[in-house]
Amino acid sequence: MLDRFTMPLTHRPLQRLATPLHQQHITPDQVTFTAFLIGITALPLLAYEQYGWALLAIVLNRLGDGIDGALARLSGHSSDAGGFLDIGLDFVFYAAVVLGFALANPAQNALVAALLLFAFIGTGTSFLAFAIAAKQQAIERPHFPNKAFYYLEGLTEGTETVAALVMFCLFPAYFPTLATLFAIACLITTATRLWGGYWTLRRHNGH
Repeated sequence: MLDRFTMPLTHRPLQRLATPLHQQHITPDQVTFTAFLIGITALPLLAYEQYGWALLAIVLNRLGDGIDGALARLSGHSSDAGGFLDIGLDFVFYAAVVLGFALANPAQNALVAALLLFAFIGTGTSFLAFAIAAKQQAIERPHFPNKAFYYLEGLTEGTETVAALVMFCLFPAYFPTLATLFAIACLITTATRLWGGYWTLRRHNGH
């Protein structure tokens, strides 16, 4: 929901951060994978309730996720392969963070973590399934022209997800409540994406 507003604000700072990497001939895929390796450390950190360090790993991962796209545009190396790697590792990272909270306090967090993972499957599959169909039908993405995949909007997008992960780390005792609320928002996103994607494809096909 907020990505259309936050992405233009981050475009120029990310380009500045990407410029020295471009000058050192570092590739977008290298940044993507490095950011993932940093982000995945949040899993053991959360399991041992090191929430401050986990938050740092999450923030650095999300920063790298923005820099790799800026670097791809700067170097002209945008590709479907890079986009695939980026989105695939993103979903693994998101799931790892939720698993980390489940391991930190299984009695309190495990059930709601399972609910949130269920909701993540809905948002992820609805996003990717539509992206495949949109690619085949050559449907444009006017609000997010720099995305590797067609970006079907929803209540919970990248900005909201990052905000939720940060809140989880800042207020771990409230994870069950916060995660439940975010899971509900993700399920709403899944429903609206399925509905919107279905009718978008029907209209595009002339039905």
